[in-house]
Amino acid sequence: MSGHFPGTIRAGVTFDLTVKLDRYPAPAWALQVLLRGAHGIDFTSNPLDNGYHQLLVDATTTAAWVPGQYLFSIRAVSSGTVVEVESGIVTMEADLSTIADGTDARIHAQRVLDAIQAVIEKRATQDQERYTINSRELHRTPIGDLLKLRDYYKAELRRLKAVQRGTLFGRQVKVTF
Repeated sequence: MSGHFPGTIRAGVTFDLTVKLDRYPAPAWALQVLLRGAHGIDFTSNPLDNGYHQLLVDATTTAAWVPGQYLFSIRAVSSGTVVEVESGIVTMEADLSTIADGTDARIHAQRVLDAIQAVIEKRATQDQERYTINSRELHRTPIGDLLKLRDYYKAELRRLKAVQRGTLFGRQVKVTF
């Protein structure tokens, strides 16, 4: 089953994934999905024709799923035999219908990069890294350090976007099952 389970799940919408496992066909085998993170979430497959398994959870149920990172384990189960067929980490994304107006949807790396760039822009008109007024001292982060941080977060953001696009080392990787 490797590679079938999604990297993200959206709460508040129907989760529907159909898979065929030649070694563990339905109905002789059932699939059990275990998610562990902010909450424990368990569900099992429904058998379909030709040995397919359907993992189906309605939107009303997924609406209660709490956003965050979850460990997952997908297990084939039959007559007391349990075999893990896939495991990993999945991101549970919030139900968009519950997100308030004005929410900052930028990912962490983008927010930090934007903040660093704003500091650099403001610093372009100031040439002092340190000064004292009435025995109070202010130290600013040196421009060189800010530029290093900016480059680090630019690279991190590029890496995260490449992962979202399914690219590796700047090249698109296509996988078929």
